[in-house]
Amino acid sequence: MAQSYKELLHDITTFIFDVDGVLTDGRMMISESGELLRSMNARDGYALKVAIEHGYNICIITGGRNEGVRQRLEGLGIQDIYLNASDKTGFMKEYMLAKNLKSQQVLYMGDDIPDIPVMNMAGLACCPQDAVPEVKAISHYISHKIGGDSCARDVIEQVLKVHGKWYTADSTTISST
Repeated sequence: MAQSYKELLHDITTFIFDVDGVLTDGRMMISESGELLRSMNARDGYALKVAIEHGYNICIITGGRNEGVRQRLEGLGIQDIYLNASDKTGFMKEYMLAKNLKSQQVLYMGDDIPDIPVMNMAGLACCPQDAVPEVKAISHYISHKIGGDSCARDVIEQVLKVHGKWYTADSTTISST
Protein backbone atom coordinates (compact mmCIF):
# COMPACT_ATOMS: atom_id res chain seq x y z
CA MET A 1 0.00 0.00 0.00
CA ALA A 2 1.30 3.46 -0.90
CA GLN A 3 2.33 5.74 1.93
CA SER A 4 -0.09 8.58 2.69
CA TYR A 5 1.30 12.02 1.94
CA LYS A 6 0.36 12.99 5.52
CA GLU A 7 2.99 10.56 6.82
CA LEU A 8 5.60 12.33 4.67
CA LEU A 9 4.86 15.72 6.28
CA HIS A 10 6.72 14.75 9.46
CA ASP A 11 10.17 14.78 7.81
CA ILE A 12 9.81 18.07 5.90
CA THR A 13 12.34 20.79 6.81
CA THR A 14 12.50 22.47 3.41
CA PHE A 15 9.99 23.96 0.99
CA ILE A 16 10.92 24.54 -2.63
CA PHE A 17 8.48 26.34 -4.91
CA ASP A 18 8.14 27.22 -8.56
CA VAL A 19 6.73 30.72 -9.12
CA ASP A 20 4.50 30.92 -12.21
CA GLY A 21 1.45 28.74 -11.68
CA VAL A 22 2.25 28.12 -8.00
CA LEU A 23 2.97 31.42 -6.23
CA THR A 24 1.11 33.17 -9.07
CA ASP A 25 -1.90 32.09 -11.10
CA GLY A 26 0.32 31.68 -14.15
CA ARG A 27 -1.16 34.64 -15.99
CA MET A 28 1.05 37.55 -17.01
CA MET A 29 -0.08 41.07 -17.68
CA ILE A 30 2.06 43.00 -20.10
CA SER A 31 2.39 46.75 -19.61
CA GLU A 32 2.71 49.16 -22.54
CA SER A 33 6.45 49.30 -21.88
CA GLY A 34 6.66 45.49 -22.18
CA GLU A 35 7.08 44.80 -18.48
CA LEU A 36 5.59 41.47 -17.34
CA LEU A 37 3.44 41.84 -14.24
CA ARG A 38 2.34 39.04 -11.91
CA SER A 39 0.08 38.84 -8.90
CA MET A 40 1.01 36.97 -5.69
CA ASN A 41 -1.27 36.04 -2.82
CA ALA A 42 -0.59 37.70 0.56
CA ARG A 43 -1.68 34.50 2.34
CA ASP A 44 1.17 32.63 0.68
CA GLY A 45 3.48 35.46 1.77
CA TYR A 46 2.32 35.13 5.37
CA ALA A 47 2.88 31.38 5.42
CA LEU A 48 6.33 31.73 3.85
CA LYS A 49 7.34 34.25 6.53
CA VAL A 50 6.03 32.03 9.34
CA ALA A 51 7.95 29.04 7.97
CA ILE A 52 11.16 31.09 7.83
CA GLU A 53 10.61 32.35 11.39
CA HIS A 54 10.33 28.73 12.54
CA GLY A 55 13.62 27.79 10.89
CA TYR A 56 12.41 26.02 7.76
CA ASN A 57 14.41 26.35 4.57
CA ILE A 58 12.59 28.11 1.73
CA CYS A 59 13.91 28.02 -1.81
CA ILE A 60 12.51 29.29 -5.09
CA ILE A 61 13.50 27.67 -8.39
CA THR A 62 11.85 29.26 -11.41
CA GLY A 63 12.43 29.59 -15.11
CA GLY A 64 11.18 33.18 -14.87
CA ARG A 65 13.60 36.07 -14.52
CA ASN A 66 11.47 38.93 -13.23
CA GLU A 67 13.39 41.07 -10.72
CA GLY A 68 10.10 42.27 -9.21
CA VAL A 69 9.44 38.66 -8.19
CA ARG A 70 12.89 38.50 -6.58
CA GLN A 71 12.25 41.74 -4.68
CA ARG A 72 8.90 40.49 -3.35
CA LEU A 73 10.39 37.18 -2.23
CA GLU A 74 13.44 38.80 -0.65
CA GLY A 75 11.06 41.16 1.17
CA LEU A 76 9.50 38.09 2.76
CA GLY A 77 12.93 36.96 3.96
CA ILE A 78 13.63 34.32 1.30
CA GLN A 79 17.34 34.24 0.49
CA ASP A 80 17.62 31.21 -1.79
CA ILE A 81 16.08 32.37 -5.06
CA TYR A 82 17.10 30.87 -8.38
CA LEU A 83 15.67 32.84 -11.30
CA ASN A 84 16.09 31.96 -14.99
CA ALA A 85 16.61 28.30 -14.02
CA SER A 86 16.41 26.46 -17.31
CA ASP A 87 17.93 23.36 -15.64
CA LYS A 88 15.97 23.14 -12.40
CA THR A 89 17.56 19.81 -11.43
CA GLY A 90 21.03 21.36 -11.36
CA PHE A 91 19.87 24.10 -8.99
CA MET A 92 17.99 21.57 -6.85
CA LYS A 93 21.06 19.33 -6.54
CA GLU A 94 23.25 22.33 -5.69
CA TYR A 95 20.79 23.56 -3.07
CA MET A 96 20.30 20.16 -1.44
CA LEU A 97 24.06 19.62 -1.29
CA ALA A 98 24.70 23.08 0.18
CA LYS A 99 22.03 22.55 2.88
CA ASN A 100 22.96 18.87 3.42
CA LEU A 101 19.39 17.75 2.68
CA LYS A 102 17.99 14.31 2.11
CA SER A 103 15.13 14.00 -0.35
CA GLN A 104 12.61 13.06 2.37
CA GLN A 105 13.20 16.46 3.98
CA VAL A 106 12.16 18.33 0.83
CA LEU A 107 8.68 19.34 -0.32
CA TYR A 108 8.60 20.66 -3.88
CA MET A 109 5.52 22.30 -5.37
CA GLY A 110 5.31 22.72 -9.13
CA ASP A 111 2.61 22.92 -11.75
CA ASP A 112 4.01 22.21 -15.22
CA ILE A 113 6.23 19.88 -17.25
CA PRO A 114 9.59 21.59 -16.38
CA ASP A 115 8.87 20.82 -12.70
CA ILE A 116 8.59 17.05 -13.13
CA PRO A 117 12.32 16.19 -12.87
CA VAL A 118 12.73 18.21 -9.65
CA MET A 119 9.46 16.91 -8.21
CA ASN A 120 10.88 13.41 -8.68
CA MET A 121 13.91 14.43 -6.57
CA ALA A 122 11.76 15.59 -3.63
CA GLY A 123 10.45 13.40 -0.83
CA LEU A 124 7.05 15.08 -1.12
CA ALA A 125 5.92 16.25 -4.55
CA CYS A 126 2.93 18.62 -4.48
CA CYS A 127 1.00 20.66 -6.98
CA PRO A 128 -1.89 23.13 -7.17
CA GLN A 129 -5.35 21.92 -8.21
CA ASP A 130 -4.92 23.43 -11.68
CA ALA A 131 -1.55 21.81 -12.47
CA VAL A 132 -1.16 19.98 -15.77
CA PRO A 133 -2.24 16.30 -15.77
CA GLU A 134 1.35 15.02 -16.06
CA VAL A 135 2.30 16.83 -12.85
CA LYS A 136 -0.82 15.68 -11.03
CA ALA A 137 0.03 12.09 -12.00
CA ILE A 138 3.36 12.17 -10.10
CA SER A 139 2.25 14.29 -7.12
CA HIS A 140 1.92 12.82 -3.65
CA TYR A 141 -0.49 15.65 -2.84
CA ILE A 142 -2.71 17.83 -5.02
CA SER A 143 -3.82 20.96 -3.18
CA HIS A 144 -7.47 21.91 -3.21
CA LYS A 145 -6.22 25.44 -4.03
CA ILE A 146 -5.20 26.63 -7.49
CA GLY A 147 -1.93 28.38 -8.32
CA GLY A 148 -1.78 31.93 -6.97
CA ASP A 149 -4.68 31.24 -4.59
CA SER A 150 -2.72 30.19 -1.47
CA CYS A 151 -1.75 26.66 -2.54
CA ALA A 152 1.71 27.31 -1.04
CA ARG A 153 0.08 28.28 2.24
CA ASP A 154 -1.93 25.05 2.10
CA VAL A 155 1.19 22.86 2.14
CA ILE A 156 3.16 25.05 4.55
CA GLU A 157 0.27 25.16 7.00
CA GLN A 158 -0.12 21.37 6.88
CA VAL A 159 3.57 20.79 7.64
CA LEU A 160 3.72 23.37 10.41
CA LYS A 161 0.55 21.98 12.02
CA VAL A 162 2.04 18.47 12.04
CA HIS A 163 5.16 19.92 13.71
CA GLY A 164 3.10 21.96 16.19
CA LYS A 165 4.41 25.26 14.81
CA TRP A 166 1.33 26.80 13.21
CA TYR A 167 -0.65 29.56 14.90
CA THR A 168 -2.83 28.53 17.82
CA ALA A 169 -4.97 30.54 20.23
CA ASP A 170 -2.03 30.61 22.68
CA SER A 171 0.50 31.91 20.12
CA THR A 172 2.26 35.04 21.34
CA THR A 173 3.62 36.41 18.07
CA ILE A 174 1.95 36.93 14.75
CA SER A 175 3.81 37.78 11.55
CA SER A 176 2.58 40.19 8.94
CA THR A 177 3.16 40.37 5.25
